[in-house]
Amino acid sequence: MIHQFFQSFNIFSENEIGDFLQLFERKKLNKNDFFVREGEKCKEIAFIESGIFRSYYIADDGKDMTYCFRFPNDLIASYSSFISEKPSMENMQAISDAEILIIKKDKIETLANDNPNWILFLKVIAEQEYLELEKRFFQLQKDSAAKRYEALLENQSNYIQDIPLQYLASYLGITQRHLSRIRKEISF
Repeated sequence: MIHQFFQSFNIFSENEIGDFLQLFERKKLNKNDFFVREGEKCKEIAFIESGIFRSYYIADDGKDMTYCFRFPNDLIASYSSFISEKPSMENMQAISDAEILIIKKDKIETLANDNPNWILFLKVIAEQEYLELEKRFFQLQKDSAAKRYEALLENQSNYIQDIPLQYLASYLGITQRHLSRIRKEISF
């Protein structure tokens, strides 16, 4: 799975992929375990082999606000903490049992210093992160909750049933009751 992920960018040779995949360490997380906690520095990136993660923060009123989900075949990191080396402002939690492959920041930096293909790869990842952030911003500004839910269904239909309703409702910016109405309308 991770081999195909790196192949899909058409940046690295087969030998390069084989060499750097040896730098990843396998880790299992149980449901509700954290990959990153608010206030900690993120010093690694993970590739999700299995499981679902949510990114959330605690608002001033104490509410838990889910703003992102990550699924298998995705990378996960508290990106701003990872690049700034400052404490994370978010929590990244497994919402199901998960298996991830982790690579430490110092290993990525060594790869980037030794191989210009890594600079290109990191640039592409940064661009993808920006585009995803912009898409999410415009979804929240322009789209109805029903349309945002339909987009999630369209892109992640295999996993949507595994996400607890309170996290889905928080992600959509609505109450669980409103989410139930939307789900009922869409199922007909």
